Amino acid sequence: MENWFTIEKIDEDTFAISEYGHWEETHCYLLLGTEKAVLIDTGLGVGDIKSAVDSLTKLPVTVITTHVHWDHIGGHKHFNDIAVHEKEVNWIAEKFPIPLQAVKQNLLKERCDFPENFSIDDYRIFQGVPHRVLQDGDCIDLDNRKIKTIHTPGHSPGHCCFYEEDRKYLYSGDLIYSGCLYAFYPTTDPLLFWQSVKKVQALAIERIMPGHHQLNITVGIIDEIEHAFDKLVKQGQLKQGNGIFDFGSFQIHI
Repeated sequence: MENWFTIEKIDEDTFAISEYGHWEETHCYLLLGTEKAVLIDTGLGVGDIKSAVDSLTKLPVTVITTHVHWDHIGGHKHFNDIAVHEKEVNWIAEKFPIPLQAVKQNLLKERCDFPENFSIDDYRIFQGVPHRVLQDGDCIDLDNRKIKTIHTPGHSPGHCCFYEEDRKYLYSGDLIYSGCLYAFYPTTDPLLFWQSVKKVQALAIERIMPGHHQLNITVGIIDEIEHAFDKLVKQGQLKQGNGIFDFGSFQIHI
């Protein structure tokens, strides 16, 4: 598939780089500063996201990672300056917790017109030593922009959202989006997921930049997701193995 990535302009110096051709519909975000840039996540790794980034900026780029899952670190191989949360350093530097074959099956779960030069046989999960280790509250300074790290475990132990207070942007990774929210893997924790939703609920947010699916979602979905988790808790249902619960614009799989 030619033009694998779709580039959408959020504002004058913020861009979404999306993979709408795949069923996961991943979103990565390029934030331009005055002297350097940040790329939040790098997608599936089936296309060359570096070329998409290079078409938008010549600034040096730091990659910051919402979490170390294959669909968010696939393009890390194209960059040298990479940051991940401390709880997932071993995932990216030593051993990813899901077998490669399971990841390949997930990539091929639904029919997709992959780029011509993509080979599933050659696909590998990125491994490398991060240049920077993130902790809750860390600030990524772009001179004219400040990006705060918000540790939001649940979907994964080191999952992070990134918050831009001046613009009131929340880059929400796999914590908040319109679609099925996953908290059923052995490495997930439904209760921590709920606590993390409450953590970002307290922030002043005017726009959400989700990790998947519909790009333009309302801020109100945060409250809706929190209320859904609260309902499951009160019903005694927030336990892994209970299945998928449908709440209209999103589902929770536990």
